[in-house]
Order: sequence, then structure tokens, then C-alpha cells
Amino acid sequence: MIDEWQDLKARPAFRSTGHSKATRKEPFVTLIYRIPILGWLLREAAEGSGNIKALFLVNCALIWLLAIIAFGYPAIIIPALCAVPTIFVLLILITAGR
Repeated sequence: MIDEWQDLKARPAFRSTGHSKATRKEPFVTLIYRIPILGWLLREAAEGSGNIKALFLVNCALIWLLAIIAFGYPAIIIPALCAVPTIFVLLILITAGR
């Protein structure tokens, strides 16, 4: 019984992710990666191979398609309205020559 207890104390309480402490992420990134399903997808997209990044984009497109099926026209319009400020800033940066 004592040997089993010492064995449990020797094992880490969490599974190692392979990251050393020298390559620690920022706290915000770590917080995002801890979101159950979305965090896993984002971590794989950020740190995975090109194949995984392409599959992440396919998943995003399928999620958007499911939103269009479920909610209809607003699922098309709301992402477009959210993209307007981003495109506006990009146009200003292109015009400024940066």
C-alpha cells in the first residue's frame, strides 16, 4: 500500500503536453487553448502541419454552413458586417503604403 502511494506521488497529476517551461505561451493563449473543443481546434491549427490547418478551415466553413441552415439569412449577414472594420483597416494600410 505504501509503495502504491509513493508511486502515485511520483507521477504527475496532469498529462504532459510536451511543452517545456522555456516555451510557455502567453496567459491569454493558454486560456483560449483550455476551452474544451474550440481550444483543441485552435491549438492544432496554430501548431499543426499544413494538412491540419486546411482541415481547420474546412471545419470553420462547415460550422458556418450549419449556422446558415439553423439561423438562415442572419448567419450570412452578421459575419459580413463583422468583417467590414477589418477590411476598412486593411484598405487604409494598403493606401498608406504599409
